[in-house]
Amino acid sequence: MHGVKRLFSWMIPRFDATRFNVSLVSLRKKDLSEETLDALGIDITYLERGKFDPMTLAAMLRIVDQKRIDILHLHGYGATTFGRMVGAMRGIPAILNEHANLTTTPWFQKVADKALEPFTDVALAVSQSTADFVINARLIPERKTQVVYLGVPLEEFSRDRSAEEVAAARAELGIAAGEFAIGTITRLHDSKGNNFLVEAAAKVVQERPKARFFLVGEGPLLPDLEAQARALNLGDRFVFAGFRRDVAATLSAFDLSAFPSLWEGTPITAFEALAMGKPIVATDADGLLDILTDGHDAVIVPRRDAGALARTLVWAIDSPAERERLSGNARVTGREYDILAFVRKMERLYEMLHDAAHAGQPRGLAGADLGFLSSGRTKR
Repeated sequence: MHGVKRLFSWMIPRFDATRFNVSLVSLRKKDLSEETLDALGIDITYLERGKFDPMTLAAMLRIVDQKRIDILHLHGYGATTFGRMVGAMRGIPAILNEHANLTTTPWFQKVADKALEPFTDVALAVSQSTADFVINARLIPERKTQVVYLGVPLEEFSRDRSAEEVAAARAELGIAAGEFAIGTITRLHDSKGNNFLVEAAAKVVQERPKARFFLVGEGPLLPDLEAQARALNLGDRFVFAGFRRDVAATLSAFDLSAFPSLWEGTPITAFEALAMGKPIVATDADGLLDILTDGHDAVIVPRRDAGALARTLVWAIDSPAERERLSGNARVTGREYDILAFVRKMERLYEMLHDAAHAGQPRGLAGADLGFLSSGRTKR
Protein backbone atom coordinates (compact mmCIF):
# COMPACT_ATOMS: atom_id res chain seq x y z
CA MET A 1 0.00 0.00 0.00
CA HIS A 2 1.72 3.13 -1.22
CA GLY A 3 1.26 6.86 -1.43
CA VAL A 4 -1.73 8.69 -0.09
CA LYS A 5 -3.52 5.56 1.13
CA ARG A 6 -0.59 4.75 3.40
CA LEU A 7 -0.67 8.36 4.55
CA PHE A 8 -4.29 7.87 5.65
CA SER A 9 -3.37 4.73 7.61
CA TRP A 10 -0.82 6.74 9.61
CA MET A 11 -2.64 10.04 9.75
CA ILE A 12 -6.22 9.25 10.74
CA PRO A 13 -5.54 7.19 13.92
CA ARG A 14 -3.26 9.99 15.21
CA PHE A 15 -5.93 12.68 15.41
CA ASP A 16 -6.99 13.62 18.93
CA ALA A 17 -10.15 11.50 19.24
CA THR A 18 -11.53 13.76 21.96
CA ARG A 19 -11.67 16.68 19.51
CA PHE A 20 -11.81 15.20 16.02
CA ASN A 21 -14.01 12.54 14.43
CA VAL A 22 -12.34 11.66 11.13
CA SER A 23 -14.05 9.64 8.40
CA LEU A 24 -12.65 8.56 5.06
CA VAL A 25 -14.63 8.37 1.83
CA SER A 26 -13.27 6.57 -1.23
CA LEU A 27 -14.92 7.33 -4.55
CA ARG A 28 -13.90 3.89 -5.81
CA LYS A 29 -14.45 0.31 -4.72
CA LYS A 30 -12.47 -1.45 -2.04
CA ASP A 31 -9.26 -3.15 -3.13
CA LEU A 32 -6.28 -4.85 -1.53
CA SER A 33 -4.54 -1.62 -0.61
CA GLU A 34 -7.30 -0.57 1.79
CA GLU A 35 -7.02 -3.71 3.90
CA THR A 36 -4.79 -2.04 6.48
CA LEU A 37 -7.22 0.85 6.88
CA ASP A 38 -10.06 -1.54 7.73
CA ALA A 39 -7.83 -3.34 10.23
CA LEU A 40 -7.16 -0.05 11.99
CA GLY A 41 -10.88 0.47 12.52
CA ILE A 42 -10.97 3.61 10.37
CA ASP A 43 -14.49 4.70 9.37
CA ILE A 44 -14.43 4.18 5.59
CA THR A 45 -17.20 4.45 3.03
CA TYR A 46 -16.63 3.14 -0.51
CA LEU A 47 -18.85 4.87 -3.05
CA GLU A 48 -17.91 2.45 -5.87
CA ARG A 49 -18.43 5.16 -8.49
CA GLY A 50 -16.77 5.56 -11.87
CA LYS A 51 -14.49 8.43 -12.78
CA PHE A 52 -17.15 10.82 -14.10
CA ASP A 53 -20.24 9.33 -12.45
CA PRO A 54 -22.61 12.23 -11.65
CA MET A 55 -24.19 10.14 -8.88
CA THR A 56 -20.99 10.72 -6.89
CA LEU A 57 -22.31 14.14 -5.92
CA ALA A 58 -25.55 12.80 -4.44
CA ALA A 59 -23.67 10.04 -2.61
CA MET A 60 -21.23 12.53 -1.07
CA LEU A 61 -24.06 14.84 -0.04
CA ARG A 62 -25.77 11.97 1.80
CA ILE A 63 -22.58 11.11 3.71
CA VAL A 64 -21.90 14.72 4.64
CA ASP A 65 -25.45 15.11 5.95
CA GLN A 66 -25.51 11.78 7.80
CA LYS A 67 -22.15 12.35 9.49
CA ARG A 68 -22.69 16.09 10.02
CA ILE A 69 -19.33 16.89 8.45
CA ASP A 70 -17.70 20.22 9.35
CA ILE A 71 -14.55 20.13 7.17
CA LEU A 72 -13.81 18.53 3.80
CA HIS A 73 -10.16 17.55 3.18
CA LEU A 74 -10.01 16.49 -0.46
CA HIS A 75 -7.38 14.41 -2.30
CA GLY A 76 -7.45 13.65 -6.05
CA TYR A 77 -9.25 15.14 -9.05
CA GLY A 78 -12.58 13.42 -8.46
CA ALA A 79 -12.65 14.23 -4.76
CA THR A 80 -11.59 17.85 -5.23
CA THR A 81 -14.17 18.38 -7.97
CA PHE A 82 -17.22 16.71 -6.43
CA GLY A 83 -16.10 17.58 -2.90
CA ARG A 84 -15.88 21.31 -3.54
CA MET A 85 -19.33 21.14 -5.11
CA VAL A 86 -20.57 19.55 -1.89
CA GLY A 87 -18.78 22.22 0.13
CA ALA A 88 -20.43 24.94 -1.92
CA MET A 89 -23.90 23.42 -1.52
CA ARG A 90 -23.58 22.83 2.22
CA GLY A 91 -21.44 25.84 3.16
CA ILE A 92 -18.64 23.62 4.45
CA PRO A 93 -14.95 24.67 4.32
CA ALA A 94 -12.98 22.70 1.73
CA ILE A 95 -9.25 21.92 1.59
CA LEU A 96 -7.73 20.89 -1.74
CA ASN A 97 -4.68 18.66 -1.12
CA GLU A 98 -2.54 18.12 -4.24
CA HIS A 99 0.03 15.31 -4.39
CA ALA A 100 0.98 15.51 -8.07
CA ASN A 101 2.99 18.08 -10.01
CA LEU A 102 1.94 17.54 -13.59
CA THR A 103 2.49 20.36 -16.05
CA THR A 104 -1.14 20.90 -16.95
CA THR A 105 -4.68 19.53 -16.66
CA PRO A 106 -7.33 18.62 -19.26
CA TRP A 107 -9.56 21.45 -20.45
CA PHE A 108 -12.59 20.10 -18.59
CA GLN A 109 -10.65 20.02 -15.32
CA LYS A 110 -9.60 23.64 -15.90
CA VAL A 111 -13.26 24.57 -16.36
CA ALA A 112 -14.16 22.80 -13.11
CA ASP A 113 -11.22 24.27 -11.20
CA LYS A 114 -11.99 27.80 -12.35
CA ALA A 115 -15.64 27.45 -11.35
CA LEU A 116 -14.81 25.88 -7.97
CA GLU A 117 -11.94 28.17 -6.95
CA PRO A 118 -14.25 30.46 -4.92
CA PHE A 119 -15.24 27.40 -2.85
CA THR A 120 -11.64 26.43 -2.10
CA ASP A 121 -10.64 27.71 1.33
CA VAL A 122 -7.02 26.60 1.19
CA ALA A 123 -4.87 24.44 -1.11
CA LEU A 124 -2.10 22.27 0.30
CA ALA A 125 0.78 21.10 -1.90
CA VAL A 126 3.31 18.41 -0.97
CA SER A 127 6.27 20.25 -2.57
CA GLN A 128 7.12 23.61 -4.07
CA SER A 129 6.82 22.31 -7.63
CA THR A 130 3.42 20.88 -6.70
CA ALA A 131 2.41 24.31 -5.39
CA ASP A 132 3.41 25.80 -8.75
CA PHE A 133 1.17 23.22 -10.43
CA VAL A 134 -1.71 24.11 -8.11
CA ILE A 135 -1.34 27.81 -8.89
CA ASN A 136 -0.66 27.64 -12.63
CA ALA A 137 -2.65 24.58 -13.74
CA ARG A 138 -5.33 24.13 -11.08
CA LEU A 139 -5.95 27.88 -10.95
CA ILE A 140 -5.83 28.35 -7.17
CA PRO A 141 -4.45 31.78 -6.19
CA GLU A 142 -1.03 31.84 -4.56
CA ARG A 143 -2.52 33.50 -1.46
CA LYS A 144 -4.60 30.34 -0.87
CA THR A 145 -1.76 27.86 -1.53
CA GLN A 146 0.56 26.43 1.12
CA VAL A 147 3.41 23.91 0.87
CA VAL A 148 3.04 21.30 3.61
CA TYR A 149 5.49 18.41 3.70
CA LEU A 150 4.26 14.98 4.66
CA GLY A 151 5.99 12.55 7.00
CA VAL A 152 6.14 9.00 8.31
CA PRO A 153 5.72 7.35 11.72
CA LEU A 154 9.22 7.83 13.11
CA GLU A 155 8.64 5.18 15.77
CA GLU A 156 8.14 2.63 12.97
CA PHE A 157 10.90 3.63 10.57
CA SER A 158 13.64 5.18 12.68
CA ARG A 159 13.82 2.63 15.50
CA ASP A 160 16.96 0.51 15.80
CA ARG A 161 16.58 -2.92 14.25
CA SER A 162 18.44 -5.96 15.53
CA ALA A 163 20.76 -7.95 13.31
CA GLU A 164 18.26 -10.81 13.57
CA GLU A 165 15.41 -8.65 12.27
CA VAL A 166 17.45 -7.43 9.31
CA ALA A 167 18.65 -10.95 8.54
CA ALA A 168 15.05 -12.18 8.55
CA ALA A 169 13.98 -9.38 6.20
CA ARG A 170 16.84 -10.17 3.83
CA ALA A 171 16.02 -13.87 3.93
CA GLU A 172 12.39 -13.09 3.09
CA LEU A 173 13.59 -11.40 -0.10
CA GLY A 174 16.13 -14.13 -0.84
CA ILE A 175 19.19 -11.91 -0.38
CA ALA A 176 22.24 -14.11 0.08
CA ALA A 177 25.18 -13.37 2.35
CA GLY A 178 27.63 -11.04 0.63
CA GLU A 179 25.09 -9.64 -1.82
CA PHE A 180 24.64 -5.86 -2.00
CA ALA A 181 20.91 -5.10 -2.15
CA ILE A 182 19.76 -1.97 -3.98
CA GLY A 183 16.04 -1.40 -3.61
CA THR A 184 13.19 0.91 -4.38
CA ILE A 185 9.59 0.75 -3.16
CA THR A 186 7.39 2.44 -5.68
CA ARG A 187 4.44 2.46 -8.03
CA LEU A 188 5.28 1.04 -11.44
CA HIS A 189 4.33 4.23 -13.23
CA ASP A 190 6.02 6.42 -15.85
CA SER A 191 6.88 9.15 -13.36
CA LYS A 192 9.02 6.81 -11.27
CA GLY A 193 11.64 6.22 -13.99
CA ASN A 194 12.07 2.55 -13.17
CA ASN A 195 13.10 1.70 -16.75
CA PHE A 196 16.24 3.77 -16.13
CA LEU A 197 16.93 1.75 -12.98
CA VAL A 198 16.65 -1.49 -14.98
CA GLU A 199 19.05 -0.11 -17.59
CA ALA A 200 21.46 1.05 -14.88
CA ALA A 201 21.26 -2.34 -13.17
CA ALA A 202 22.63 -4.08 -16.28
CA LYS A 203 25.68 -1.83 -16.17
CA VAL A 204 26.17 -2.22 -12.42
CA VAL A 205 26.04 -6.01 -12.29
CA GLN A 206 28.60 -6.25 -15.08
CA GLU A 207 31.05 -4.42 -12.85
CA ARG A 208 29.85 -5.62 -9.44
CA PRO A 209 28.32 -9.10 -9.87
CA LYS A 210 27.24 -9.29 -6.23
CA ALA A 211 24.92 -6.33 -6.66
CA ARG A 212 21.24 -7.25 -6.70
CA PHE A 213 18.26 -4.98 -7.43
CA PHE A 214 14.79 -5.16 -5.89
CA LEU A 215 11.78 -3.34 -7.32
CA VAL A 216 8.94 -3.51 -4.79
CA GLY A 217 5.46 -2.50 -5.86
CA GLU A 218 2.74 -2.95 -8.45
CA GLY A 219 1.51 -1.02 -11.42
CA PRO A 220 0.69 -1.01 -15.14
CA LEU A 221 4.33 -0.98 -16.28
CA LEU A 222 5.23 -4.32 -14.69
CA PRO A 223 5.10 -6.38 -17.94
CA ASP A 224 7.23 -3.82 -19.80
CA LEU A 225 9.81 -3.65 -17.02
CA GLU A 226 9.99 -7.43 -16.76
CA ALA A 227 10.52 -7.66 -20.52
CA GLN A 228 13.26 -5.05 -20.34
CA ALA A 229 15.04 -6.97 -17.56
CA ARG A 230 14.81 -10.19 -19.60
CA ALA A 231 16.19 -8.48 -22.69
CA LEU A 232 19.17 -7.30 -20.65
CA ASN A 233 19.74 -10.83 -19.30
CA LEU A 234 19.51 -9.65 -15.71
CA GLY A 235 18.05 -12.93 -14.46
CA ASP A 236 17.84 -13.03 -10.67
CA ARG A 237 20.00 -9.90 -10.40
CA PHE A 238 16.82 -7.84 -10.80
CA VAL A 239 13.90 -8.99 -8.65
CA PHE A 240 10.31 -7.81 -9.06
CA ALA A 241 9.14 -8.31 -5.49
CA GLY A 242 5.52 -7.22 -5.98
CA PHE A 243 3.29 -5.95 -3.17
CA ARG A 244 4.86 -6.14 0.31
CA ARG A 245 2.68 -5.44 3.30
CA ASP A 246 5.48 -4.70 5.79
CA VAL A 247 7.25 -1.82 4.05
CA ALA A 248 9.51 -1.01 7.00
CA ALA A 249 10.85 -4.57 7.17
CA THR A 250 11.35 -4.66 3.40
CA LEU A 251 13.22 -1.35 3.45
CA SER A 252 15.45 -2.55 6.28
CA ALA A 253 16.74 -5.35 4.01
CA PHE A 254 18.28 -2.92 1.50
CA ASP A 255 21.88 -1.73 1.65
CA LEU A 256 20.94 1.32 -0.40
CA SER A 257 17.72 3.01 -1.57
CA ALA A 258 17.44 4.24 -5.16
CA PHE A 259 14.97 6.79 -6.51
CA PRO A 260 15.20 7.04 -10.34
CA SER A 261 12.16 9.34 -10.57
CA LEU A 262 11.43 11.61 -13.53
CA TRP A 263 9.01 13.83 -11.61
CA GLU A 264 7.58 13.72 -8.10
CA GLY A 265 5.48 15.47 -5.53
CA THR A 266 7.37 14.21 -2.53
CA PRO A 267 7.30 10.41 -2.37
CA ILE A 268 6.38 8.83 0.95
CA THR A 269 9.09 6.24 0.37
CA ALA A 270 11.79 8.94 0.40
CA PHE A 271 10.67 10.02 3.88
CA GLU A 272 10.77 6.37 4.93
CA ALA A 273 14.32 5.89 3.63
CA LEU A 274 15.48 9.06 5.38
CA ALA A 275 13.91 8.04 8.68
CA MET A 276 15.54 4.62 8.48
CA GLY A 277 18.90 6.15 7.66
CA LYS A 278 19.36 4.47 4.30
CA PRO A 279 22.09 5.69 1.95
CA ILE A 280 20.17 7.24 -0.93
CA VAL A 281 20.94 7.70 -4.62
CA ALA A 282 18.24 9.78 -6.27
CA THR A 283 17.60 11.80 -9.39
CA ASP A 284 17.15 15.55 -9.50
CA ALA A 285 13.35 15.22 -9.77
CA ASP A 286 11.84 18.37 -8.33
CA GLY A 287 9.98 16.91 -5.36
CA LEU A 288 13.05 14.91 -4.31
CA LEU A 289 15.21 18.04 -4.34
CA ASP A 290 12.79 19.62 -1.88
CA ILE A 291 13.80 17.16 0.84
CA LEU A 292 17.20 15.73 -0.18
CA THR A 293 20.54 17.56 -0.21
CA ASP A 294 23.21 16.35 -2.62
CA GLY A 295 26.34 15.16 -0.85
CA HIS A 296 24.75 15.47 2.58
CA ASP A 297 21.92 12.95 2.99
CA ALA A 298 21.82 11.66 -0.61
CA VAL A 299 23.74 11.61 -3.85
CA ILE A 300 21.83 13.26 -6.67
CA VAL A 301 22.18 12.29 -10.35
CA PRO A 302 20.49 13.71 -13.47
CA ARG A 303 17.13 12.34 -14.50
CA ARG A 304 16.93 10.01 -17.53
CA ASP A 305 20.65 9.22 -17.30
CA ALA A 306 21.08 5.49 -16.65
CA GLY A 307 24.83 5.79 -17.10
CA ALA A 308 25.18 8.41 -14.36
CA LEU A 309 22.90 6.38 -12.11
CA ALA A 310 24.98 3.23 -12.69
CA ARG A 311 28.30 4.98 -12.06
CA THR A 312 27.01 6.45 -8.80
CA LEU A 313 25.66 3.11 -7.63
CA VAL A 314 29.02 1.45 -8.30
CA TRP A 315 30.72 4.27 -6.38
CA ALA A 316 28.34 3.75 -3.47
CA ILE A 317 28.98 0.00 -3.42
CA ASP A 318 32.73 0.69 -3.27
CA SER A 319 32.47 3.44 -0.63
CA PRO A 320 31.28 2.03 2.72
CA ALA A 321 32.54 5.04 4.69
CA GLU A 322 30.57 7.41 2.47
CA ARG A 323 27.48 5.23 2.78
CA GLU A 324 27.81 5.40 6.55
CA ARG A 325 28.09 9.19 6.46
CA LEU A 326 25.05 9.53 4.18
CA SER A 327 23.14 7.15 6.43
CA GLY A 328 23.80 9.19 9.57
CA ASN A 329 22.82 12.44 7.90
CA ALA A 330 19.70 10.85 6.44
CA ARG A 331 18.54 9.89 9.92
CA VAL A 332 18.93 13.47 11.09
CA THR A 333 16.99 14.81 8.10
CA GLY A 334 14.32 12.17 8.57
CA ARG A 335 13.49 13.48 12.04
CA GLU A 336 12.11 16.64 10.43
CA TYR A 337 9.32 14.70 8.75
CA ASP A 338 7.21 13.13 11.47
CA ILE A 339 3.64 12.23 10.56
CA LEU A 340 2.50 13.29 14.02
CA ALA A 341 3.74 16.83 13.35
CA PHE A 342 1.76 16.80 10.09
CA VAL A 343 -1.38 15.70 11.93
CA ARG A 344 -1.02 18.46 14.53
CA LYS A 345 -0.78 21.00 11.69
CA MET A 346 -3.96 19.62 10.17
CA GLU A 347 -5.74 19.78 13.54
CA ARG A 348 -4.84 23.45 13.87
CA LEU A 349 -5.92 24.20 10.30
CA TYR A 350 -9.23 22.36 10.75
CA GLU A 351 -9.98 24.35 13.92
CA MET A 352 -9.22 27.65 12.18
CA LEU A 353 -11.55 26.79 9.30
CA HIS A 354 -14.25 25.51 11.65
CA ASP A 355 -14.14 28.61 13.83
CA ALA A 356 -14.19 30.93 10.81
CA ALA A 357 -17.18 29.13 9.30
CA HIS A 358 -19.14 29.24 12.56
CA ALA A 359 -18.31 32.91 12.99
CA GLY A 360 -19.89 33.59 9.62
CA GLN A 361 -16.62 34.76 8.07
CA PRO A 362 -16.17 34.61 4.28
CA ARG A 363 -14.58 31.52 2.81
CA GLY A 364 -10.84 31.17 3.12
CA LEU A 365 -8.47 32.41 5.75
CA ALA A 366 -7.53 35.77 4.29
CA GLY A 367 -5.06 37.54 6.54
CA ALA A 368 -4.58 34.53 8.81
CA ASP A 369 -1.05 33.48 9.70
CA LEU A 370 -0.56 30.03 8.18
CA GLY A 371 3.19 29.93 8.74
CA PHE A 372 2.76 26.96 11.06
CA LEU A 373 1.98 24.77 8.04
CA SER A 374 5.53 25.05 6.70
CA SER A 375 7.30 25.20 10.07
CA GLY A 376 9.74 22.53 11.20
CA ARG A 377 11.58 22.20 7.91
CA THR A 378 15.22 23.25 7.71
CA LYS A 379 16.27 22.33 4.17
CA ARG A 380 19.98 23.00 3.68
